[in-house]
Amino acid sequence: MPKRNNEKRTELESLFAFQVKALSLPEPVREYRFHDTRKFRFDFAWPDFKFAFEADGGEWINGAHNRGKGMANDYEKMSEALLLGWDVYRATGTMIKKGHAINFVERYFKLKGFI
Repeated sequence: MPKRNNEKRTELESLFAFQVKALSLPEPVREYRFHDTRKFRFDFAWPDFKFAFEADGGEWINGAHNRGKGMANDYEKMSEALLLGWDVYRATGTMIKKGHAINFVERYFKLKGFI
């Protein structure tokens, strides 16, 4: 039986969490609620650095982030994050699986002097 989209998303998030740990990067907070009045959450956040990571799976299956309402919600969320001073990096499932996403995150931390 095929996995539901949220199970695939959990797999991607688990893989990314493993990659963070394998590179000994600072430990993120998962499902971090960053907004005082909205229920917006980041998949992974480093509140001390105001940096967040969003895993956007389903890029080839018309996933939630690729449809009108999901995209509109994402734009609103990212706009609010920007106003609050957050840097947010979004990556596709393919980017996570190939290691491109974790490489970017590591480069970001080095560039900012966080590691």
